[in-house]
Amino acid sequence: MKGLKQIEREVLGQAREWGRVQLEKQLQGLADGVEMLCPKSGTRLSNRRYRSMSLRTVAGIVRLRVPIGYSQPKRGWVNPLREAWGLKAYQQVSPELQARVCQTATLVPSYEGVAELARLWDCEVSDDLVHRHVQEMGAKASRLGPLPAAPWGSSTEFSLVIMMDGWMARERGPDWGVSWRRKTTERIAWHEVKSAVIYRLEQAVRTGKGRGLILEKHIVATAPDTAPVDFGQAVRAEAMRRGLGRAKRVYVVMDGAVWLWHLARDRFAEAVLILDFHHAREHLQAVGQALYGEDDQRVRQWVGPLITQLQRGKEKRVVKTLEELLSKGRRLSSAQRKVLQREVGYFQEHQDHLHYQRWKRSGTPCGSGAVESLGLQLQRRLRTCGQFWKRPGLTHLLRLTVLFKNHDQNVLWN
Repeated sequence: MKGLKQIEREVLGQAREWGRVQLEKQLQGLADGVEMLCPKSGTRLSNRRYRSMSLRTVAGIVRLRVPIGYSQPKRGWVNPLREAWGLKAYQQVSPELQARVCQTATLVPSYEGVAELARLWDCEVSDDLVHRHVQEMGAKASRLGPLPAAPWGSSTEFSLVIMMDGWMARERGPDWGVSWRRKTTERIAWHEVKSAVIYRLEQAVRTGKGRGLILEKHIVATAPDTAPVDFGQAVRAEAMRRGLGRAKRVYVVMDGAVWLWHLARDRFAEAVLILDFHHAREHLQAVGQALYGEDDQRVRQWVGPLITQLQRGKEKRVVKTLEELLSKGRRLSSAQRKVLQREVGYFQEHQDHLHYQRWKRSGTPCGSGAVESLGLQLQRRLRTCGQFWKRPGLTHLLRLTVLFKNHDQNVLWN
């Protein structure tokens, strides 16, 4: 008696072969009825001939007999069917299979892993094939101009939330390949990938157990070493696609990186700017550690009330406490005074960005967790153990990742 697993695999194999045959018949019908015109010049092709054409698809390899003709304006042979389907010369992978392996490559930690998953679909592809098509389509994605406007959706009022941050990608340095025993080599280079998350405030909900969830969000992630001004332009362009011009309010949530605040004031001048709450708490923690060193209990006793004041809308009192500590701190060491001066200046600069109680009551996010989560997701794919990227390989895969996460892949596979 056959086992259930064997029976299921046999039936699935039969269904897949049936699908391959049906696809082959339909494509051959299109080949038989194709007009013998040059798609670019519109002139009729002469000297009609037939050639065999193999195409690797998700269902398997289909074999067709397709017509070709000679184009006088181009002074060359043309395959009108290949041109109509948008296939390059000698391309043997269907757009659907190409899109699937590319999307899987944005999710799986390696190209070898994509090939393994493809075998579970009963689709034999090599990691070389996956790599080639990811780089090809990633390069094409990098050359895209402005993307078409997204559908507006409902006409009800909404607020837009923008979160921005950066994370470090690991690339091959100028001395890649040189022995690690040589001390002066620069084998590894770290460069920042700037990223952003954009969503409508009304899309932020909570599950039955109270966990936060964003129903629909869109992302921006630019190649390493992208200038802040170019990143800001990319974020604003994506925000415009998602309704920036119609939003009732715009909230921009960030940590304390200086370049982020310059960017936000330049590109989103009318927005409400919010300092990430956890980042503010870390700066208070830094003051506590400067005052009490490794005495964790005294640090917590000092920091705790200040954090509570931040949460309860008493941010001015927090800033005043730090200012008084600095002005009356005659017993402070030079190192302590230096830390306190830095943090007092920090909170004075951001005192208009600390209204956490007010924002929490209105449902506005006070933390940049969504963009930090995005950074972790991208790092799980682009910074796993043993990955040292060349710039083109990283850039192309990152660009594809953004397209798929934003559901914009149709601009490549239309």
